Amino acid sequence: MTASAPIFRVKLAETPEELRAAQRLRYEVFVEELGGDGPLVDHAARLECDRFDPFFDHLLLLDDSKNSCVAGVYRLLRDDQAARAGQFYSEDEYDLTALKTTGRRLMELGRSCLAKPYRGGPGMFHLWNGLGRYVTDYKIEILFGVASFHGTDIAQLAQPLSLLHDRHLAPEALRVRARNEHFQKMDLISKDNLDVRSAMRQVPALIKAYLRLGGYVGDGAFVDHEFNTTDVCLILDTDRLTEKQKSIYQQGIVT
Repeated sequence: MTASAPIFRVKLAETPEELRAAQRLRYEVFVEELGGDGPLVDHAARLECDRFDPFFDHLLLLDDSKNSCVAGVYRLLRDDQAARAGQFYSEDEYDLTALKTTGRRLMELGRSCLAKPYRGGPGMFHLWNGLGRYVTDYKIEILFGVASFHGTDIAQLAQPLSLLHDRHLAPEALRVRARNEHFQKMDLISKDNLDVRSAMRQVPALIKAYLRLGGYVGDGAFVDHEFNTTDVCLILDTDRLTEKQKSIYQQGIVT
């Protein structure tokens, strides 16, 4: 018997049960698949959570063909929410002064993931579509957040990190920087020795998606041994999107 096609719906989590469903999917992806951990991760209940969850909005991708199961999630933190939390999540890794002094509406993105059965299909399209509506509703001007390479071996990531630094470094006015105490330089390979095609193949799909929209990366990476990732900070200035890019963004994109 052929499995029924997904019936997608995007909404914000409104109940403790919906938040736990999001945290359960995050556990499957970030803990079980990628080997991450954290002080507030609940292994007994299989929930990936942290102290910032109460302050974020949690955007859910639901599949109504399967009893509204959570197929994808995105975590969203506006600047007014960050003020209540005391900081943005990524401020433990990056100095965000360049963004915070712009006087523009900021929103941090994070914990983006899809359940395995929904990868490579239209699921991310629908999730980004919901994100685009949220950005419009709240008049967000700059989006940012850390995105991850799997693993912490910098030698293996030297090509893609060097490519990002060489071709996609944020302009100085928006250039956040990894904090000095754990700054990992990204310009590890000279332009002459950089294999651009090979390097781009190693860049995760989500990072590529932001780059296609004109996104940038901050200066320096953060090696997160606890989460088994190497993070870069992505920045997207909605004012700098071309009309074509805005159309792609507002409609959602497939990564």
